[in-house]
Amino acid sequence: MDAEVPLADPARPGADPAGGGLLDHRFDARGLSRLRAVVLAHAVEAGMPENRARDVMLAANELAANAIRHGAGTGRLQMQAGDRMLRMQVHDVGPASLNGLAGTAGLDGQDTPGGGADGGWPFQPGHGLWLVRQVADQMRVWRGPGATVVTAAFALPAAGARPAPGGGAGC
Repeated sequence: MDAEVPLADPARPGADPAGGGLLDHRFDARGLSRLRAVVLAHAVEAGMPENRARDVMLAANELAANAIRHGAGTGRLQMQAGDRMLRMQVHDVGPASLNGLAGTAGLDGQDTPGGGADGGWPFQPGHGLWLVRQVADQMRVWRGPGATVVTAAFALPAAGARPAPGGGAGC
């Protein structure tokens, strides 16, 4: 995997979407459904066609679940748009436990992959980063002391461009 320093100017709370900063959202295992809804709305707002915005949402869910499961159990998602790209970063917030499963305690509730009241999202452990690579136009992983940051980038359509038949990559 390629290494990359996190975004130099990440989105900040209350940032102006016209300035590129779209979203700064903290999450934990109980907030994954909210995270999916917020990411989908912001991706559409940034100009992503809805079918491609769903790819962005899927990538966000997978990266957030990884941050929860393998990080400290919480994370932070930031999105910004600029240079005809929508960039999303997911930060795990702190080091994982010794067994690498610090965040698993909340992952058997409603918002979990593979289970829960909303029917859950079927998943196969180990496929999250693979899936993000399939739907994103670019993906980079940065590992530092006590944290990991994954950046996924998605091309925004040119102003006035019509979506291609069948939409973007992914589901």
